[in-house]
This record gives sequence, structure tokens and C-alpha cells, in this order.
Amino acid sequence: MGYLIMLGLCFCCRGLFAFNPNKVPSFKDKNGVKQPVCSLCIVRINKEREKRGLSHTLPLAGAYEPCDEKEFIY
Repeated sequence: MGYLIMLGLCFCCRGLFAFNPNKVPSFKDKNGVKQPVCSLCIVRINKEREKRGLSHTLPLAGAYEPCDEKEFIY
């Protein structure tokens, strides 16, 4: 059995981070392509959402951890 973890740049801060490609929170860019968001930016986003009276964006459990290779969706 193997595990898979993706490395990519956060859509918000452009920092490099590791994530589970099936569970990471994402936002669509101007071309409609989903882009991953790191956990630090999710905290910042949620602080802003809270100020505006909006609900928090909650990452799925395991969003920033490796996934079983069999769970990877191509």
C-alpha cells in the first residue's frame, strides 16, 4: 500500500504546502480552475468571514494529510 500527498502553491498566499488533493479546500480562479488553499489562509479567511457574519469554511478531515493511493481521483 502506498500514500499520496500533493505539493502546491496556496491560491491566496502563494506559499508551498502539502495537501490531500481530494479533500483540500479550494477556490476557483478566473478561469474556473479549482486552486488549493493552505490551512493558514483558511484561518485568515474565516476571521474575515466571521467579521461579516458569515459561516466558516471548514476543511474536511485529513485535508492536509496524505491519502491512500487507492483514494486518489485522477
